[in-house]
Amino acid sequence: MKPKISIITLGVSDLAESVRFYRDGLGLPAPSYNEGDDICFLELEGAWLSLYRREKFPGEADVDFADTSAGTPTVTLAHNLPSADAVDAAMQEAVDAGATLVKKPEEVFWGGYSGYFSDPDGYLWELAYNPFTDLT
Repeated sequence: MKPKISIITLGVSDLAESVRFYRDGLGLPAPSYNEGDDICFLELEGAWLSLYRREKFPGEADVDFADTSAGTPTVTLAHNLPSADAVDAAMQEAVDAGATLVKKPEEVFWGGYSGYFSDPDGYLWELAYNPFTDLT
């Protein structure tokens, strides 16, 4: 198997709200999305992020999923940026788009700079600058 992730799918409670957040607020391209669809594919560099109606997941994967209303989903997505200033700017963009600031960006124990926001469904995103490895 190739060491690659092609698509990360988030089960969302309100697809239209999530599309507004990711496409309209954060500016991620959604080239094939049509209002009323059950899924939205967002184009990233090297992969895709899909938003899928949460209620459809049990039938799709034939498993029960945890109730996310009990707390934060156990998934963290990371977006690496080329500088601490870029982290601050991206965090402000996310908050302006409707994200909830979870942890203000700051210097962290491993020598980088990062902070966290959550999207409308509580998925955590880390925005980070790693001075040791270029992950941008």
